[in-house]
Amino acid sequence: MTKSLEGKVAIVTGSGQGVGRGIALFMAREGAKVITNNRKPKSPNTISVNETFRSLGVKGTPEFNAEEMIKILKLRGDAESTAQEIMMEGGEATPFYGDVSDYETAGKMVQLAIEKYGRIDIVVNNAAGMGFGPFIEMKESDWDYQTVSKLKGAYNLMSHAIPHMIKQGFGRILNCASDAWTGIANLSAYSAANAGIVGLTKSTAKELDRFGITVNAYCPQAASPGHMSFKATLRTMMEENGIKMDPNDNRVEESEKEHGPAENVAPFLAYLCTEQASYVNGAVFTVTGGGRISLYSDPKIIKEIKKADEPWTVNELISQIPETLLKDYVSIGKDREF
Repeated sequence: MTKSLEGKVAIVTGSGQGVGRGIALFMAREGAKVITNNRKPKSPNTISVNETFRSLGVKGTPEFNAEEMIKILKLRGDAESTAQEIMMEGGEATPFYGDVSDYETAGKMVQLAIEKYGRIDIVVNNAAGMGFGPFIEMKESDWDYQTVSKLKGAYNLMSHAIPHMIKQGFGRILNCASDAWTGIANLSAYSAANAGIVGLTKSTAKELDRFGITVNAYCPQAASPGHMSFKATLRTMMEENGIKMDPNDNRVEESEKEHGPAENVAPFLAYLCTEQASYVNGAVFTVTGGGRISLYSDPKIIKEIKKADEPWTVNELISQIPETLLKDYVSIGKDREF
């Protein structure tokens, strides 16, 4: 039986661990030759709390419990360890260490794929930096850490890979976003970066469709060091403010079910890379390790008011807007979950 990605060549950034690792492993199992990537080699037997949390604008040091520590140790790795696992399973993979937010480094990674395997069919922009905390406590370095690797990294890889894809008449670009793109309190920089990814995805999808290239975005929920870090950070922040997490809260249990093995996210992403999915372009999906696949609607104008003869006056707007344009509107400022 022919594998769905047989003969294809893929770059998966941030594939040393977590979701990226799961994607790289599955795509290799489906026949793709994979360039694995992360910034630098890591020791699978150590955890640097400072490295993990240096981007977080919160006070105190989030503490892992024993169960979380064990899970993180199992999930950690780097480009080399992921590539070795692929090769041990009989697949083809080449590790590449480098920061995708550097334009020349991204170019070298694409060139490695061309020199090693002769083409580049799939780019999975999975690399990201995450942080958590109030906007007013955010530092410039926090903002840069959370936005540059994701947004500029995606631009860099796409910029270098797309000319090759146009020549081939085929290409699949998957940009990792997050449900935070809709705007989540205390995730302002991360939300902004992911909203940017959605805009980039939709814009380039419209430009590149005629070349046989599709660009889609996925918002993953799966087991990863990032998920464990977020849980520990949130718990620490709540405890500092005298709030205890209720282990019996149904939302906690449901969230854990959604964050199943990272490999469970990959089949749908592999599907998006097939010839059969060529009609799917510019879409945004949520894909979970618990088996849920959701499609976001496209933004559209739902109401409008217009005055053609002369400009609106403030008094007219005060009297008309509540019963016309903003009738039934509820401010998201009332949503203060965190």
